[in-house]
Amino acid sequence: MDAWPLRHLVLRTPRLELRPDDDSGLVELIDVALAGVHDPAEMPFYVPWTDTLPDDRGLGLLQHFWGQRAKFAANDWVISFIVRHEGRAIGVQDVGARDFGVLREVNTGSWLGKEFQGNGFGTEMRVAVLQFAFDHLGAHIARSAAWQGNHASNRVSAKLGYVHDGTIGAAPRGERLEHVRLRLDEANFVRPEWKVAVDGLAECVQLITR
Repeated sequence: MDAWPLRHLVLRTPRLELRPDDDSGLVELIDVALAGVHDPAEMPFYVPWTDTLPDDRGLGLLQHFWGQRAKFAANDWVISFIVRHEGRAIGVQDVGARDFGVLREVNTGSWLGKEFQGNGFGTEMRVAVLQFAFDHLGAHIARSAAWQGNHASNRVSAKLGYVHDGTIGAAPRGERLEHVRLRLDEANFVRPEWKVAVDGLAECVQLITR
């Protein structure tokens, strides 16, 4: 048996390729993040990790992904896909779950380098992991979240069929903001004409669905 079968997993969309993070890919991501992810005057993330980038030059980013890999377990996992366009890393698309075999729910999150935003990549990569979760893993519900003022993320969610599922207060920079929780039932998923291609799932499916 392969000790880390996730290394064989790959998702492909019409324009993108998504593979679970590895150390060489994380080095690419540091460069993408340092080039800018969002307007510095705003904080789109629940955890304000981009605020530390200028000081630690990406060390915190590396430690975050290393930590996720170290904690990976069948009943509590996150797969962080490095998203590439034409071979170049452009961002990250997460999908994760707890007690998936019982709950059949996943959570998603993502970010894109600023220079790659506005091209529909954010929608395409989210659709990729939603199809992966619903059609290949057997999920019934997908959850996500975004700040009320994050109009780009909320537009993507709305056109894919998500509905609001309450809010929670948070203060990533010491000031209260409303984090909007979002829910997508499989039956309400607004699908595109294309289907994600999935390779390498047989090697790791038992690890993530039991």
